[in-house]
Amino acid sequence: MKIQLKDHFTYKKLLRFTLPSIGMMIFTSIYGVIDGFFVSNFVGETAFTAVNFIMPFLMILGAVGFMFGAGGSALVSKTLGEGNREKANSLFSLFTYVPIIIGILITILGLAFLKPIASLLGAEGQMLIDCVRYGRIIAIGLVFFMLQMEFQSFMITAEKPQLNFIFTIAAGVTNIVLDALFVAIFKWGIEGAAFATIISQFVGCVLPLIYFFRKNSSLLRLGKTKMDFGALIKACTNGSSELMSNISMSLVGMLYNTQLLRYAGEYGVAAYGVLMYVNFIFISAFIGYSIGCAPIIGYHYGAKNNTELKGLLKKSTVIILISSVCMVIIAELLSSPMSQLFVGYNEELCQLTIRAFHFYSFSFLFSGFAIFGSSFFTALNNGPISAIISFMRTLVFQVAAVIILPIIFNGVDGIWFSIVVAEALAVIITVIFIFAKRKKYGY
Repeated sequence: MKIQLKDHFTYKKLLRFTLPSIGMMIFTSIYGVIDGFFVSNFVGETAFTAVNFIMPFLMILGAVGFMFGAGGSALVSKTLGEGNREKANSLFSLFTYVPIIIGILITILGLAFLKPIASLLGAEGQMLIDCVRYGRIIAIGLVFFMLQMEFQSFMITAEKPQLNFIFTIAAGVTNIVLDALFVAIFKWGIEGAAFATIISQFVGCVLPLIYFFRKNSSLLRLGKTKMDFGALIKACTNGSSELMSNISMSLVGMLYNTQLLRYAGEYGVAAYGVLMYVNFIFISAFIGYSIGCAPIIGYHYGAKNNTELKGLLKKSTVIILISSVCMVIIAELLSSPMSQLFVGYNEELCQLTIRAFHFYSFSFLFSGFAIFGSSFFTALNNGPISAIISFMRTLVFQVAAVIILPIIFNGVDGIWFSIVVAEALAVIITVIFIFAKRKKYGY
């Protein structure tokens, strides 16, 4: 039976509806891991370091897609909950067309400032060359990336999470196959990995475009729209937390790389790259669940169904707590195998990565609830609170921790442990806001 946003959600129905989104995000992160695997094992550790060094800057450029996806879908789902489907489709079309124009402008700026930024961050010699070679190709595909990220939210709002998962698999398989072909067989090096990535992003954005432009069985369809600056501002406000989160994570990634170059050299940056690949897989489960829940929360908020909001918050808390404990155990068990997979060719680097895992894995105890909390307020169309949670979690707490803890503890160990402290503090902030706003939203 088809699950609709207006339904009452039990644990079983909630997991069934969100599971495709969880799978979608996990699969997206896995094919990113595969990308890193091919670069590390077939191009070399310098190229692998360069990819991880420049990636935060590239993610900043593409963060607008996350903003319109999360913020726009929150407004569209609320409008659907209010019973105005025609307006919801007009808004959906607006939130699709505008990012294309913005993406083209960002691409031009990214290409112009890529080399100066990489140099300013500390890349030099062959690593700087590799950063530029990889980054320029990825920047060309930014519009594809932005739309792919945006549609991952709107497909769920359209009540098509399973189709969303299929489109993601198509993009992921494209990336994996082309990585093997371009990097391992054709020996195109770091450029081959970049071309594989942007082609897969094209697949990930064009399939939803075709679906939504044609007559379909979902709640949404692309068509005519009109400029609505108020709606654009509201979508940007709603999605500001996701924009802030991605920009902050990228800025913090740059800071981590700078600190690691200082305390551990290129090996530290390479080890951090491995952690980030594994982190993406684990965090993506929480992000996928939050993305899957958001349209449900937004719909019932628009329909003023407070009882359902209470149930969604309670059930989500239980699901995230159980998942968090399981993730810590799994991360500890996988620390050695994952390190061997990526950097097993270098014993010293491998041991550094394993040690980093043992510290970093405890962050999964806390990260899920803060991620959900931010998404929860986005779905309630409260962008400012969502942005504060994301800002504190991904920027303020992490920046303070990564600067202070290496001084208190053994340098590198302090860097690995800083994420744990930052995530724990973020949970405290999230709980305070949820309790403070429970009367206003009726949950």
